[in-house]
Amino acid sequence: MGPALSGSAFPWLSTIVLLPLLAALILPLLPGDRVAAPRAIAVTTLTADLVLMALVFSRHFVSGNSNLQLVERISWIPSVGLEWSLAADGVAAPLVLLSGLVTMLAALASWPLVRKPRLYYGLLLVQASAQAMVFLAQDFLLFFLAWELELVPVYLLISIWGGPRRQYAATKFILYTALASLLILLSGLVLAFTGDDGFSLNLLTMASHPPQGSVAMLCYLGFLVGFGVKLPMFPLHTWLPDAHGEASAPVSMLLAGVLLKMGGYALLRFNVQMLPDVHARLAPALMILGIVNIIYGALNALAQDNVKRRIACSSISHMGFVLLGLAAINSLGFSGVMLQMVSHGLIAAAMFFVTGVFHARTRTLSIPNMGGLAKAIPVTFALFLTTSLASLALPGMSGFVSEITVFLGVTSADQFTTAFRVVAVLLAAVGLVLTPVYLLSMCRRVFFGPRIPALAQVGDANPRELAIAFSLLAPTLAIGFWPHLAIGFYEPTTTALAKSAAAVLVG
Repeated sequence: MGPALSGSAFPWLSTIVLLPLLAALILPLLPGDRVAAPRAIAVTTLTADLVLMALVFSRHFVSGNSNLQLVERISWIPSVGLEWSLAADGVAAPLVLLSGLVTMLAALASWPLVRKPRLYYGLLLVQASAQAMVFLAQDFLLFFLAWELELVPVYLLISIWGGPRRQYAATKFILYTALASLLILLSGLVLAFTGDDGFSLNLLTMASHPPQGSVAMLCYLGFLVGFGVKLPMFPLHTWLPDAHGEASAPVSMLLAGVLLKMGGYALLRFNVQMLPDVHARLAPALMILGIVNIIYGALNALAQDNVKRRIACSSISHMGFVLLGLAAINSLGFSGVMLQMVSHGLIAAAMFFVTGVFHARTRTLSIPNMGGLAKAIPVTFALFLTTSLASLALPGMSGFVSEITVFLGVTSADQFTTAFRVVAVLLAAVGLVLTPVYLLSMCRRVFFGPRIPALAQVGDANPRELAIAFSLLAPTLAIGFWPHLAIGFYEPTTTALAKSAAAVLVG
């Protein structure tokens, strides 16, 4: 990634980041606990923010440029070197759009909520700002502040509006992620202090003069564990099934659609871009971890009798492909990483949303306690089957393109022996075989199993729910048939990043 920067006359990125936060400050001023006003403010603000993102990245962002664009840089707290520094490149832009879309749809999915609406929608708005800042921040301390800020709304959204074991799930989530954050902070500060140009928190400066030897190795491992928790990477994944199992459907949409992508983004931004020497040395280990993620997540999904926990375990499996692509250290591998994150964000958010649709009717997520729902809710069944087919990488869906791109990246990774590449691809393919097993068997048991009389008269999806589901499935199909919709955004950046990282292998 080149160091050249191009600025903008108007602070577009700051507007994208701060608009939801400003709206969140209005909600406590509203009288009473009426639902309509907070809901309207949140949905309107998030919709406006998404439209702004689309306009900015379509009109002011040059997709063929691998450098940072729309740069905004203001000294904020000079005494600690903290800058309000935002910029976008091909890696950040599609993930910002993904986070904006999923968060707006999560607010729409929360329409029936009636308990503490001002707090709930305020947390969603704060979450939206923090997410965007994570992807756009170009100052390490600003990135870390945003990374920490987004943990608080998720913790509260699970612990207040979650299921019966919500306190356990929320506490487990915050403990895992808070301890991981400590490693991220320590590793980042070491990089900031050990640069050849003296102390700097600017990400480009940190990347241009990385430490060497054991210091670089320790920083890399600190980032790997810290960001691996959020990915999630085995064995740091155990918080995820509990969090999804207890979170409401809109919060699960955020967890799967956005938060997991922060881990993959940060691994690409910090581990690959800043510490390419260590990344090249540990690439075989990363490949093995990816294979373990894929197979373990798939086998664990097979063992789950709760719909949301099964989908959560499938996310662990699918995010293993991100590790495989990162280990490939070539343009195809990195392209597959980005495409897998965008694709999985859309598909997983859709699966959790549709699950929430029939959970609102049946009041159960237990697979043995459901059956014969296809006749009672045929539209919901069609939506869930479509999302399941997308998740198992059916050709014509975005998941197929992303996973095949990762496989091509692995097979063309010349730094590995032919035998290693063949074994890696064959083992990873086990996950592709297991995915339709656990997804289609779940569809069969939930929608075609023995009919449960009490569930025979439940209502089907309404127009609002159909609109949300189609908003996630439409880009999934569009990317599946025309991958360049996504690839055109990030390809110059991932290609430049791959060339930079591959130069270490040649050297």
